[in-house]
Amino acid sequence: MKLGFIGCGKMATALVEGVLDAGAFSADEIVVSDAYPAAVEALVRKTNVQPAQTNAEVAATAETVVICVKPGDAALALADLREAGADKLLISIMAGVTLSRLQALAGEKARVVRVMPNTPALVGRGASAYALGGNATPDDAAVVEKILGAVGTVFQVKESLLDAVTGLSGSGPAYVYLVIEAMSDAGVLMGLPRDLALQLSAQTVAGSAEMVLKSGMHPAQLKDAVTSPGGTTIAGLEALEAGGLRAAFLSAVRAATERSRELGAGS
Repeated sequence: MKLGFIGCGKMATALVEGVLDAGAFSADEIVVSDAYPAAVEALVRKTNVQPAQTNAEVAATAETVVICVKPGDAALALADLREAGADKLLISIMAGVTLSRLQALAGEKARVVRVMPNTPALVGRGASAYALGGNATPDDAAVVEKILGAVGTVFQVKESLLDAVTGLSGSGPAYVYLVIEAMSDAGVLMGLPRDLALQLSAQTVAGSAEMVLKSGMHPAQLKDAVTSPGGTTIAGLEALEAGGLRAAFLSAVRAATERSRELGAGS
């Protein structure tokens, strides 16, 4: 089976490298295109995948096409696929572009899937969710999981949940980077060297996340296990609660979710 990518940005690069590293596809089974030839050349140089001159050429060559362009470019990208991709599996990672919109642009026979990945896919630790269009089959779901599973974890959800997925895990890496930066700054404030503070902060976040995933314990249980009566951790937690950390995260995910809905309405 041939796999195509329209758009050769960071997420497309992560997915291409992921499926290659996992052995899910070989380089000669992947064909890529982009509005900017230099982007195609860079990805081909890096991975030895096959270049295409046009989006229509990708659709004519590949049975499955992953659409990795900005939401505002949806109509243009799918116009190129309407004929050549009429009976293909089309996987969209465009934030906010609904399945109904994808179907209308791709044609009534196209099998469409909407996906929300995130950037940790670049290091094989992505968190992705997807929703199937009306024509998509269980075999199509297996293909989606094969691609996304090569770069992290993947979950099938109702489409109505995808905007919330965008607000949480799609935008979430930026929230976590801000936390790492803030913790690092705090370490510097307390006298730690910058490089040490950054390494300690990043590793603390990574290790804590791994404990949540591997222990099966609720984060509150893990938090309580570190929090001694009258100790340092409860003093720090008091300061975070006073600063509104929990409320700030609730507001961030809400704002990003609502923005995803706005993008979908305007696409």
